Amino acid sequence: MSEPAAPLEAGQPALIRVMGLCHTYLRGTPLETPALHGIDLLVAPGEVIGIVGPTGSGKSTLLQHLNGLLRPQGGEVFVNGVRLSDPQADVRSVRQQVGLLFQSPEDQLFERFAGDDVAFGPRNLGLSADAVRERVRQAMEMVGLPFEYKDRLSTELSQGERRRLALAGVLALQPRVLVLDEPTAGLDPQGRQDLLRFLSVWCQSPGKAIVLATHNMEDIAELCTRVYVLREGRVILHGPSREVFGQCELLRQMGLAIPVAAEAMCRLRQRGYAVAGTALTIAEAAAALKALIHG
Repeated sequence: MSEPAAPLEAGQPALIRVMGLCHTYLRGTPLETPALHGIDLLVAPGEVIGIVGPTGSGKSTLLQHLNGLLRPQGGEVFVNGVRLSDPQADVRSVRQQVGLLFQSPEDQLFERFAGDDVAFGPRNLGLSADAVRERVRQAMEMVGLPFEYKDRLSTELSQGERRRLALAGVLALQPRVLVLDEPTAGLDPQGRQDLLRFLSVWCQSPGKAIVLATHNMEDIAELCTRVYVLREGRVILHGPSREVFGQCELLRQMGLAIPVAAEAMCRLRQRGYAVAGTALTIAEAAAALKALIHG
C-alpha cells in the first residue's frame, strides 16, 4: 500500500483537475438523465486515485471525461493544463497522455495478431517501423507477455493474456495517467494479484498516476492513496484511503462493501475493544490485534 501523496506544491501542475463537472445524458429531451453534479477531483503525480460508488453513481461517466471522450457540459476538466471545454483543445494529445481502459478490455481487441493490436496506437502517431516495434516490445514485456506473442492470434490467447494485451496497447502510447474501469473483474486470484502488482510498480515511475474505478474494495485498499465516494453523481466523501474506510457506517448506508480488514476493526471498536486506527490489509489488522493483546 502506497503512502498518500503529498499536497501539490505551489506552482506544481496537477495531471488532471476537475472542477464543478456536470453532465446530463440526452440533455434537452424528455429522456434527459442527470449523471454528474458539480464533481471536483484532483490527480497529482505519484497518486493512485480510487473512484467508488453504487451502480449508477456516475463513475464511468466521470472516467470518460478524463481523456476527452466526453466533453464538459458544465464545469471544467484540465489535463496537464489543457482545458477540455475549449473547442480548440488538442484532444488527440490528451488521449495519448491519459490511457483509458474500459471494463473487459479484452473484448475490444480487433486486430488479428496480438502485436498489431499493441502497435495500432504508435503507428497512428506516425512513428517509424523500428520505433513502433520497440514500443510494442516494451509494452508487452511491461505487462508480462513475451515479445514472441506478437505473432500469435489474439483469439488464441487466454482471457488474462488478452487483458494484458489490451493494457499493453494503452501503455504503448506511453501515457502519464492510466484510467481503469473495473480492471480486475473476471480475473482469477493470480491474475488479479499480477495486475495489481504491475500497477503498483508502474505508478512509481516519475510523473505517473492511476485513476481506478471498481466495486472491489480490496483492490482500492491495496492500491489507492486517496478515494472519492460517489452517489447519484455527487462526491459524498473523499480523502486518504485510510480515512475513507474508517467511515464504516456511512459506507454501509450507501450499500458499499468495506475491505475485510477495515470491517474487522470497525466491528471490534463497536464491541468496545480499543483497537487503534483503520487497517487496510490483513497484515495491518493482525498487527493491531497483536498490539491490543500485548498492550
